[in-house]
Amino acid sequence: MRSHTAEPSLPPPGSSAPEPPPHKPGFGHGSPATAGARALQRLADHVNTRALVLLRATVGIVFLGFGILKLFPSASPAEQLAVDAATKMTLGLVPETVLLLSLAALETVIGIGLIAGGRLLRPTLVAFFLHMGGVFSTLLLLPDAMWQPHSPAPTMEGQYVVKNVVLVAVCLVVAADAWGSGSRSSRRPDGTDRTTSG
Repeated sequence: MRSHTAEPSLPPPGSSAPEPPPHKPGFGHGSPATAGARALQRLADHVNTRALVLLRATVGIVFLGFGILKLFPSASPAEQLAVDAATKMTLGLVPETVLLLSLAALETVIGIGLIAGGRLLRPTLVAFFLHMGGVFSTLLLLPDAMWQPHSPAPTMEGQYVVKNVVLVAVCLVVAADAWGSGSRSSRRPDGTDRTTSG
């Protein structure tokens, strides 16, 4: 009994092989679109691996800049606001010049600590959160300057304070990694605490 399966047809002798389909622009390994996608992926990978350093350094630069501005009279737009709040917190017992220089030094040190990282990071984060507690206290200590009359909306000065929630959120992420890395390094690969004998 003969088989009825069809054998693949071969091109007649002398004829050329069928040509591949024409190349479409924007597709393929060498196209500009693919090269751009690869470049974006490399950039995303680079940012992802250094995200915490980027967050920490940018907040540090902001604090360093604000601290240095307070060293020069009337250079910082928040100078008087910061002095007024600090005066209320210290019950007026500390001269304004001393308060301003202290705030400038504190913010400068926080900025340097965040940028440098390493062993300075944890004490710097503690100083940062304490400082932010003082900053947000101005919303209560200086209500006339912070809030519009007969309205829950903040004034321009109040918005200047409220926007610091972004810096707090960033440093919470940095702090979670800093303290989390410490707890991870104190454990063995099997999950047991290195400080326990066994």
